[in-house]
Amino acid sequence: MFIDIGSARHKKYNENAYGDYFLSKRTSGRMIAVLSDGLGSGIKASILSCMTSTMLLKFIETGADIQSACETVMNSLPVCRVRKISYSTFSAIDCSETGAARIVEEGNPQFLWIRSGAVLSPACGVISSKAFPNRKMQIYSIQLALGDRLIFCSDGVTQAGLGSPAMKFGLRREGLIDCVLKKLEDAPDISGRGLSRHIADYAQQAEVDQKALDDISAVSLYCRKARESLVLTGPPYHEEKDRQYAKLFISFKGKKAICGGTTANILSRELDIPVESRISLSSGSVPPASYMAGVDLVTEGILTLTRAGEYLESAEAAIPADAAGQLVKFFLESDCINFMVGAKLNQTHYDPNFPVEIELRKNIIKKIAKVLEERYIKKVSVQYI
Repeated sequence: MFIDIGSARHKKYNENAYGDYFLSKRTSGRMIAVLSDGLGSGIKASILSCMTSTMLLKFIETGADIQSACETVMNSLPVCRVRKISYSTFSAIDCSETGAARIVEEGNPQFLWIRSGAVLSPACGVISSKAFPNRKMQIYSIQLALGDRLIFCSDGVTQAGLGSPAMKFGLRREGLIDCVLKKLEDAPDISGRGLSRHIADYAQQAEVDQKALDDISAVSLYCRKARESLVLTGPPYHEEKDRQYAKLFISFKGKKAICGGTTANILSRELDIPVESRISLSSGSVPPASYMAGVDLVTEGILTLTRAGEYLESAEAAIPADAAGQLVKFFLESDCINFMVGAKLNQTHYDPNFPVEIELRKNIIKKIAKVLEERYIKKVSVQYI
């Protein structure tokens, strides 16, 4: 089972920093994630929520039990002298690929667990802080199944629209449930990233003049079968293995992409499948994508990979429609991305007329793999051939 996770957020109106902070990491067959809501808004809230999320993630990642880690943080967070409440609240989850999950919440709205269009109500245990009796954390142990969804949010979501004519008491939990269930009915296969974006946008739109009165954050987990993909780029080191790798590539059960004109020509020759060039008015500064039967995407190599890496790092909401943008979309619509990287040097890359910023294929793939793993929480493997 693959745990697809995504997050989205909006700043409080007129603030320069996000007061909520979200971190997640995929490690050793586990998905660990923490959402923290800092007290107030702006820079101070941002620092507090970042500190809380970072500490919790590090504690859990290094082997601490999620309950003891959260209890330690709950007992350590100072109290605001003015408002007499904790400097931050949090939700934390530690989930294995078998679906066994433990969730701890302190101060944040209760999470949603959705299965087959219904909201489940799991039992929980409660632990009070020894240092601060008014602080309590809820602990859940649940077993997720394929198709299940988990939704976490800050109170900027459930309190969105508070005091407005349409939502005098805010969106509340009931409004959030209604928002999520309607979206899942319209788009049952929406990604975790897509659903969290929908929730955050919905909450912002509920505010008067769409001016958020608090920081808005939403996190969505989706349990499903992994979407596998294979990217072949660069000619194999040993020419006599061209046919072997061509057959391995075309027989892969999942989405397939070729990055590189030389690589595409090798496969075309070995598999007797023509490559068709296509003219695109939206190609931008990278060569347009080509077409090969049985392959989902065929692009130029180094230049397109470099530009795709830039798009991934910038995390732009609107992905350009050029070939690099198509490659980014290919990555984002995959869960487990396998790179087969040819180790044979291509003398074209040493042409002094090439832009200085273009790096060698291996280094570009390393950068792309790192950002896919750390920012987009993808599973990535790289094999050199």
